[in-house]
Amino acid sequence: MSQNWRVRRAVWEDTPAISRQNAAMALETEGKILDPSLLHAGVQGALERPNHVRYWVAIAENQVMGQAMTTPEWSDWRNGWIWWLQSVYVESGWRGKGVFASLVDAICLEAKVFATEEGVSVVGLRLYVENENHTAQAVYHRLGFENACYQVMEMPSPEMKKRTFQRAME
Repeated sequence: MSQNWRVRRAVWEDTPAISRQNAAMALETEGKILDPSLLHAGVQGALERPNHVRYWVAIAENQVMGQAMTTPEWSDWRNGWIWWLQSVYVESGWRGKGVFASLVDAICLEAKVFATEEGVSVVGLRLYVENENHTAQAVYHRLGFENACYQVMEMPSPEMKKRTFQRAME
């Protein structure tokens, strides 16, 4: 099957499409409706910080039909960068055609270039996936992702603020 899309780094003009796809992903995977203005500002904030956040988009018919974002984490244990894969989304009509694999390939190529330019490797690509999203898990496994020995935990902002307040009162 010939590929009729291309993958490139996202640009400012992709903000509306990325925001729309992030909203669709949140609704589809978690049943969440995101605040459009906050989401739009968040995508713009990411695009303004290319050393910390990178978006890739798959383009077909002059439209963004797939996307992925990476954020870096330093691993002192492995002396290299781990890139977290986030905001993964492929429009439903394009699923199962290799679009996501093309995004991952572009990210892996970028990691190789990064290692050459920076002199330090990207030692892994990680992502988190909803426990019940078995379809996505199967896709990730087919592309070479493995189950890690970690469980993702998060301290939400209200808890962080509560702890900060408690410390200030001591």
